[in-house]
Amino acid sequence: MNPLPLVSHTDPDAVIAWRNGQPVSVRRFLADVARVAARLPDCEHLLNACSDRYRFAVGFCAALASGRVSLLPSTYTPDTLRHLAEFAPGCQVLTDGDPTALPLPAVVFPPLDEAGPAAGAPFTVPRIAPDRLAAWVFTSGSTGTPVPHRKSWGLLVANVRAEAAALGLDPARPATLVGTVPPQHMYGFESTVLLALQNGAAFDAGRPFYPADIAAALARTRAPAVLVSTPFHLRMLLDEGIALPAAELLLSATAPLPEELARRAEAAFDAPLMEIYGSTETGQVAIRRTAEGATWTLFPGVRLDERDGQTWASGGHIEVPVPLSDVIERIDERRLLLKGRNADLVNIAGKRTSLGWLNRQLLAIPGVRDGAFHLPDDDGGAQVTRLAAFVVAPGLDAREVLAGLRQRVDPVFLPRPLILLDTLPRNATGKLPRTECEALLAAHGSARELRS
Repeated sequence: MNPLPLVSHTDPDAVIAWRNGQPVSVRRFLADVARVAARLPDCEHLLNACSDRYRFAVGFCAALASGRVSLLPSTYTPDTLRHLAEFAPGCQVLTDGDPTALPLPAVVFPPLDEAGPAAGAPFTVPRIAPDRLAAWVFTSGSTGTPVPHRKSWGLLVANVRAEAAALGLDPARPATLVGTVPPQHMYGFESTVLLALQNGAAFDAGRPFYPADIAAALARTRAPAVLVSTPFHLRMLLDEGIALPAAELLLSATAPLPEELARRAEAAFDAPLMEIYGSTETGQVAIRRTAEGATWTLFPGVRLDERDGQTWASGGHIEVPVPLSDVIERIDERRLLLKGRNADLVNIAGKRTSLGWLNRQLLAIPGVRDGAFHLPDDDGGAQVTRLAAFVVAPGLDAREVLAGLRQRVDPVFLPRPLILLDTLPRNATGKLPRTECEALLAAHGSARELRS
């Protein structure tokens, strides 16, 4: 198999990244990669914890070019890091933060040569064997123990080249990717780093979170700009009511995107919004333009098969066959509908729904800025007979929120308790971890319960 280039850019002076509004050429990026590779610790596995997207990309490429394997966990809790140390003995951390903050041997990302290489300096693009193990990515799994999934270089490249084709990215008119998601997350890794490196595009080094920061990042971005975000960040951005700069394309993943929110986003930016369906295990599986309907189209080569009542994905860029966590209705060999996650299905008093559908009804209530239903842990196998909900709704009280829900959902699904909060403890990708929900319920449930 022929080796594949570390970057697809052929012009050494092309822009591959933007840092603090300043362009970084491909020549300088590769010089930084070589410089960091020479300074990496003597280890086989490297946990890349750099928060700056440019440093992360340089660190990943330096590890790959020097024969090391990157570790990309879903969280950095002490328990997760203990499991990583057991999985990859001798692993070390590359960080642009405090090296003592993580309980593993760590090295600080070396200072970058701000002057960069001279014009006309040697320009060589490293080439990597397609079957080279590039990274282990980790999901938490149902037990909370990190579950490793291998990612080889060739299939990662195939993945993001197919994504670029699906999105209509044109290397002759290079896009700049602005991401609100961390580069360690599979979606951020694919769609803000690898997508740029393998399709002649550029990425912004920052990770804006608040609406004003997202707008500012887009305002300073060279056109055509692509906003790579999540439903949580998009809703927060649109609800803020601030002026929004132009964008060529919007991209969303990590959670189901309501069609109403997709239409709002397209109108606000005057740009199409594409949504990706995938997982850490599989990478990207399917894509759709949400404002135009619910149908998803599979990525090239990806196949779905039914085994023992569950849908499995294989082929294309997927390393090994993987069971999917969603209820899927197949239209034909290439198209499908998602009916919700298996774990989200709720059955109360013989009536069935999903947490995803309930969340959409909650967020549709005027005045609700954020919210989520929660299915509490049972007490040793007893059937769950009630749901909880956490809501951010400045200006509304719990009775008003419940009144809005009564117009939209069956009474058996009304939350008891309904807990009003100032903010929800969402993680960096906008998800609300189950452990956080259980902690909120334990802290507020008995004191703040409002029965309908």
